[in-house]
Amino acid sequence: SVEDKSFYHHLGFDIPRIGKALITNFLNNTRQGASTISQQYIKNMFLTFDQTWSRKIEEAFLTIELEVHYSKDNILEGYLNTINYGEGNYGIEDASKYYFNKSSKDLTLEEAIMLAGIPKNPSNYNPVSDYDACIKRAWVVADAMKKNGLLNEEEYNNLFQSEIPIYGKRDENNSQMIMYYQDAVLTELNNIKSVPNSLLDSGGLKIYTTLDKEVEATLESTILSYMGNQTELQVASIIVEPTTGKIKALSGGLNYAKSQYNRATKAKRQVGSTMKPFLYYAALENGLVSSSTFKSEQTSFHFANNQIYSPNNYNQIYANKDITMAAAIAYSDNIYAVKTHLFLGTDVLVETAKKVGIKEKLTGNPSLALGTSELNMLDFAHGYTTLANGGDEIEPYFIEKVEDLEGNILYEHKEKHNIVLNSNYVYILNEMMTSTTNSAYVDYTTPTALNIAGNLTHKYALKTGSTNTDYWIVGYNPDRLMMMWMGYDDNQFVDGSIRNSSKKIWATTIEQSLENIGDSWYELPKNVVAIPLDAVTGKPTNDVNKATLYYYVKGTEPGVSREQYVMNEEKKQED
Repeated sequence: SVEDKSFYHHLGFDIPRIGKALITNFLNNTRQGASTISQQYIKNMFLTFDQTWSRKIEEAFLTIELEVHYSKDNILEGYLNTINYGEGNYGIEDASKYYFNKSSKDLTLEEAIMLAGIPKNPSNYNPVSDYDACIKRAWVVADAMKKNGLLNEEEYNNLFQSEIPIYGKRDENNSQMIMYYQDAVLTELNNIKSVPNSLLDSGGLKIYTTLDKEVEATLESTILSYMGNQTELQVASIIVEPTTGKIKALSGGLNYAKSQYNRATKAKRQVGSTMKPFLYYAALENGLVSSSTFKSEQTSFHFANNQIYSPNNYNQIYANKDITMAAAIAYSDNIYAVKTHLFLGTDVLVETAKKVGIKEKLTGNPSLALGTSELNMLDFAHGYTTLANGGDEIEPYFIEKVEDLEGNILYEHKEKHNIVLNSNYVYILNEMMTSTTNSAYVDYTTPTALNIAGNLTHKYALKTGSTNTDYWIVGYNPDRLMMMWMGYDDNQFVDGSIRNSSKKIWATTIEQSLENIGDSWYELPKNVVAIPLDAVTGKPTNDVNKATLYYYVKGTEPGVSREQYVMNEEKKQED
């Protein structure tokens, strides 16, 4: 009724409809179509969507062949089993199971009418993307059926009197979140120039992705086990293989059927203290060492024009003594971070962020070290992948390869490596970031992730970060990087229970994702040495419970003068 009301009577072409469309297009300067179901089926299966005469002539000949060799019922069956119904569903059976959790033969009249309306604009008229738009389109279908005598007045008036339940899941893994991954894939696909736009909506592409279904399923099941009853709290997460940049799993929200907004690829949020590792890498590169100290105490910073900046530590906890850089990472001490940031110069962190692959334009203000700038998770994960990859900048990606229906390769991912950081300093930073789960740092306060240390069987560089409205956790080793955010879309306050849930989800997910991979850590560079020192003060100690290993580039360790270090460097260059 709505796509091709003369389908059972024409020979593949609706001549009166074509004539009407030509006149309308000429008078109104529009591009109104008049394709029959037979023509659409041929176009979907064998042709591109290019509006060229050669394509239209080829379509006409193939349509005649189709009409000669197949019955109308066969053609309609083929069309219904291949048409795009949105949300990655091609064919009415898949669509029926996805949207309504039933076979197409069991659809109600209302459900069938809703599905009939989707192919006109699959991305906008499906009930998951926009329920109201879907129902509005369904009324267009119902009006056509009524005019064609296929619905009587009573049937028509009884339609859509109450909201139709939408399922919005796939049976193979019952996933509520995998569609966020698919949306990210399609966004990347749209940016690949070697894949013609005319093919993107045809269903005539084979797209090979970096998705690991088991890791994706683990991510989703773990999130739901901790957050299943939440109605407003949201979550976004990304899991990357650092050495390649392959994105193994992603979630952009708690339930795709309820909200299609992809927080992992589209949202920008303040990242809090998860910005600090980039600051401390810059500090190492500019002459500070892992045991360099600043005093942790309540501090106000005075600037020109009587500007005063007074950051606070979480829960107003201060050491009121000198602490090391490694300890500052363990406790996420804000005063130490701002002092380091101002000592280096605020532009240094901006340049470091750019160097590791973060594309967002940052402003070098005093609070940048505390993550007050808003970043997108995918962009931020790019920067962290550089740290997890030993200083080798490699961009995370979703698509391995794209082929057309005949197996011709339209696109194939090629890894691009770019060494941007000093591997010695990256190694030292990664070791310092293990302090967040190290009990040797228990002192005036405890490390930020110590409560999940007992859940971890692998070694991780780990950092947490929080603002009043956001909670982040990111950790990695050579095999896995997992970044996670929790918060509310309307910027409600996040409390301690959210922080704890996020850490537990992170620990459970990354541990399970590494079950069959084994345990690995970064190889100690030849130019780096380790010295046991007091965890908090960085001074020699005989207390084994307080001692931990501090790492230094040879010549910068305690007891070596600056002059001796310079001499050693000159000698190495001569050698």
